[in-house]
Amino acid sequence: MRIAVLADIHGNADALEAVLRDAQAQGAGRLIVNGDVVNRGPDSVQVMQTLLDRDDVTFTLGNHDDLLRLWQARSDALPADWYADPFWGATAWSTEQLDRAGLLHVPASWPMTVDLDEPGLPRVQIAHGTRDHYRESLSDRTDPARLDGLVAAPDGGQYGVIVGSHIHRPVQHDHRGTLILNTGAVGSPATGDPRAQYLLLDARADGWHATLRAVPYDRTGVLGRFQSSGLLRTGLSAQIFRDEIVTARSLYTPYWAWTEEARQPRTPATWAAFLHSHPEAQTA
Repeated sequence: MRIAVLADIHGNADALEAVLRDAQAQGAGRLIVNGDVVNRGPDSVQVMQTLLDRDDVTFTLGNHDDLLRLWQARSDALPADWYADPFWGATAWSTEQLDRAGLLHVPASWPMTVDLDEPGLPRVQIAHGTRDHYRESLSDRTDPARLDGLVAAPDGGQYGVIVGSHIHRPVQHDHRGTLILNTGAVGSPATGDPRAQYLLLDARADGWHATLRAVPYDRTGVLGRFQSSGLLRTGLSAQIFRDEIVTARSLYTPYWAWTEEARQPRTPATWAAFLHSHPEAQTA
């Protein structure tokens, strides 16, 4: 059995198509899409529909899949001042696109986790972040005591493999005999490598084996659609999301943290100031 686990597509149809072709060529018989199908990029509707049209896909819920539904509902789970902040224009745009297509609420039925319980093999748990929260990071940098807690299954058993996504960085790490994996990101890697990242899990007689894949694709199309779709005209966050595809680096998160620490609004002026003080974030 070979399973492809992919995540953080973020509305990038070209990256998704490259990964789907590669997974087929690698002989994957099942796809698990581990959250964050939508938002950030210009192709949320196309990406969602592509995956829903297949009969071999299992989904888990990612924070961006949930965010857009919360946004439309003006949920109290989000800070009230976000809804009037032009910085969130890209999120509002993606929400509207999915709603018009009748796809916005599809993720409401997606579970937080998928467990694999194959006879004779270690148990596997897959979640966008962790089973406790879809924004919790899982990696080789996670506190060992926290990993001990995640490895312990709620029913008293133990997982032999834990798979997360969310951080846009692939990981393969042994924690006291448990394999800790992160898929990396299909649509917006944060490693400096622009190739679309995903994970293959192979079931063998001696256990699960992981292969982290990185698939090249032509980014010209998706970068152009930021402009042609109208997404880029929604404001600063769309520009940052585009720049993340260009640089294959995390820009949005450190910029957000920088504005929070400096108590600054998120505006083109503060984005310019951030880039000036962080030359490593400059686009190519």
